[in-house]
Amino acid sequence: MKKTLSLSALCCALAVPAIAQDKTLTISTYSFAQDAYKEALYDPFEAICDCKLVIETGNSVERMSKIEANAKDPVIDMAVISSHDALALARKDLLAQLDVAKLSNYDLLYEAAQDPLGDHMAVGYTFYASSIVYRTDLVEINSWADLLDEKLAGNVSLPNITGTQGPLTLMMLAKANGETGTDYKGVISDIGAHADDIVTFYSRSSELAQLMNQEEVIAAPVGRFAWSRFKSSPLPFAWAEPAEGQAGGMNVMIMTKGNGNEDLAYQFMDFWLSTEVQTRIAEALIDSPANADVVVSDEIADNLTYGADLINSLNILSPAEIIDNREAWVDQWNTEVIR
Repeated sequence: MKKTLSLSALCCALAVPAIAQDKTLTISTYSFAQDAYKEALYDPFEAICDCKLVIETGNSVERMSKIEANAKDPVIDMAVISSHDALALARKDLLAQLDVAKLSNYDLLYEAAQDPLGDHMAVGYTFYASSIVYRTDLVEINSWADLLDEKLAGNVSLPNITGTQGPLTLMMLAKANGETGTDYKGVISDIGAHADDIVTFYSRSSELAQLMNQEEVIAAPVGRFAWSRFKSSPLPFAWAEPAEGQAGGMNVMIMTKGNGNEDLAYQFMDFWLSTEVQTRIAEALIDSPANADVVVSDEIADNLTYGADLINSLNILSPAEIIDNREAWVDQWNTEVIR
């Protein structure tokens, strides 16, 4: 009898870690900086959760399509994505409303990151500023309107309308021109009139960095997350502070509806939003913090979208404005710009 109990106890003891190791959380994310994320975020979380993270990467269209295709039986538990793509998924009833009481670090976030979509459908984890990178030895940039000035003809690049930077550039050019509203018809027509003066409409910041380091482009709008590519160049690049200010955006965390793995997802979200982890990610120059308690050196801050003064000053185009106008923007762009 004692031998039977002993074997039974041993089996139970062996079964406990086996069950724990079966806990998995599947996350959909950008392909950017995954080795750095592994070191700063994934490995430390796995060490404390006794679980396995399954990381799936891809472009936004692929990742959103997978969430939609598996709506009845989600294969993605949570995702990090742009705020407007998150709103598109929320409008299709694919996201779970977040119980922010389960996020102990929620109150540490900048106010803009706490409920960026409304109804607690997402929470922001990183901000990014957008401005104009330019060659200080060749041109002076004081306004977003300078991008279409004849002094830059043949030496400027603009982001493609379908990329993250595209709508932000439209917003700031419209502001520079004194235009109101978000249909941006005048701005798109203006870009179309200058299309022959644009070297290229870039899709990736790495593509732009190559063009600028090859001295084919001397000025272009770009996100702050790509600034290090230019700052480290032997060429004299600067980050413009135009009269109209800087544009800005936010990436958010979302949870799929009915995934059945909500508790582990909340645990990971909260870990990611903690001061310790957000500081580690910022110091690794991976993402700018949404946690207002993060403190970094001036040298680190210079590479990030960092600090209340900057974040509160950003011109942010709401996710709803992007989604509601995007189809019209693209149609006009294809007709007047890409011809």
